[in-house]
Amino acid sequence: MTPSARLQTAAARGYTRVTASALGPRQSAVVRIGFSFTWLLFLVREWPHRRELYGPDGPWNWDMAARLIDGNRAFTALMWSDSTVWFEIVYALAIVSSSLLLVGWRTRTMSVLFMIGVLSLQNRSIFVGDGGDNLIHLMSMYLVLTRCGQVWSLDARRAARRADREWPPRDTTGIVLWAVTGAALLWAQLFTDARLFLTADGPLPGLGWGTILWGLWLVQAGWWFVRRYAPGEPRTVSDVLANVAHNGALLVIMAEVCLLYASAGWYKIQGSRWQDGTALYYPLHLDYFSPWPWLADTMASSGTLVMVLTYGTVIVQVAFPFTLLNRRAKNVMLVLLMMEHLGIAVMLGLPFFSLAVIAADSVFLPTNVLRWAEARLGRARDRLAARAVWLPGQRARESDEESPAGTLVR
Repeated sequence: MTPSARLQTAAARGYTRVTASALGPRQSAVVRIGFSFTWLLFLVREWPHRRELYGPDGPWNWDMAARLIDGNRAFTALMWSDSTVWFEIVYALAIVSSSLLLVGWRTRTMSVLFMIGVLSLQNRSIFVGDGGDNLIHLMSMYLVLTRCGQVWSLDARRAARRADREWPPRDTTGIVLWAVTGAALLWAQLFTDARLFLTADGPLPGLGWGTILWGLWLVQAGWWFVRRYAPGEPRTVSDVLANVAHNGALLVIMAEVCLLYASAGWYKIQGSRWQDGTALYYPLHLDYFSPWPWLADTMASSGTLVMVLTYGTVIVQVAFPFTLLNRRAKNVMLVLLMMEHLGIAVMLGLPFFSLAVIAADSVFLPTNVLRWAEARLGRARDRLAARAVWLPGQRARESDEESPAGTLVR
């Protein structure tokens, strides 16, 4: 085979692979579960302080936020009204959408509502976040483009139950949800200062949030129509477009993680404290980052341990993007990075930051490991279900054998 023929064959295989299927279904599901769980846990933990962080009782009041939004043109539903009731509604919807995205119920719609909740709260008060919040901010937009509910979701279970049907069902729940979200979007467009322009103040130049949200709403309707009434070539084309969007978003997530570690590692190299191996010593002695002072003192008392962890952090972060060329090296580095962020969560008291980064790292998890975990969890679930069914039946049979007459009397 000539070199040009090999190149054409490889290009054809790559084209087929990218368009015929959504790559990394388990990895995208883990990313979905990880980020929705992290955001949900944060919202529930901060429930008593929600009004001080993002609402009317905070030092960054509504007028100050309005002036900031006028300047940076960020999207936030909390600026549509200064009512306390509206704030509570938005916060509650953020919790509900995170919970439903976590379990994978109507993931296409919930991913959009999840994005709206994240952007609304974070853009309302931009000074209360950290690096983990920035990561959630970005990933909430990327998840909208992924088919992250193909496995480990209620959507996948519902699709499996309906797989043997020749004709798709009407899906009344989906129609009602589509109508409600459309009515809410129309209300925001007509009766609030939502800034839902078609070509301005959007995530991309020349593309406004009005175009984005109405476009996603219409795409959902088109997907339902094609699935129900045009199952032939239109459905195939729709699947191809969805697969391309999913695979492109997954590639962007991978590039984002690599950029995160590369920039963090190379910036650390330029610092004198990282160069002399003492950088880790200083955050261990900050009260704000010391939930366990005795543990921090124990670690800081060992100069060798501090030096090893300091240099190890830089080496792992700088080397990670290059290890993607070797699967075994990548897996080792991935384990080290996750252990590093677990250490940050415990030692420095930054659990949400660590959970967000680990959720992003999960996009690189090996498929074999995820399949193994899926099989083990499936067997554990089946054993629990069988035990729950078997024990009551066994007790009933034992009771019948001991006292058959008593059963007749009752």
